[in-house]
Amino acid sequence: MLKEKFVKTQKVLRLATIDSKGMPHLVPVWYKYVGKKFYIGTNTKTAKARNISKNNKVCFCIDVGVWHPIDGVMGTGNARLIKDEKIVKKIAGQILLRYFKSLKQKSAKDLLENTDCIIEITPVKVTSWHY
Repeated sequence: MLKEKFVKTQKVLRLATIDSKGMPHLVPVWYKYVGKKFYIGTNTKTAKARNISKNNKVCFCIDVGVWHPIDGVMGTGNARLIKDEKIVKKIAGQILLRYFKSLKQKSAKDLLENTDCIIEITPVKVTSWHY
């Protein structure tokens, strides 16, 4: 069961993709969760985007805590790359506004400028926990 409130308040998702040699590639990413899907802005030159273009199976984890309380969500899913520039800039801007007060900040502008695709993840199997 996906704990939507928890997922919408957290800031880092760890995304695992599979490279061309069958090895996992794990990276922390910023994200937005909406409409039962995760959205991650990136560049088509990144390993995660290249991996997804060849194998759309992914794994993800969002968790917090070292000792009580410990909360988390993890799952597997199918990913696709959205490359339509207008859609990419719109979603990327929404993602960045979770982390910046304004898209006018230099870091936000730079990230937005370098984002040329969005990873859309449709979860298939999800597990959550609270201890």
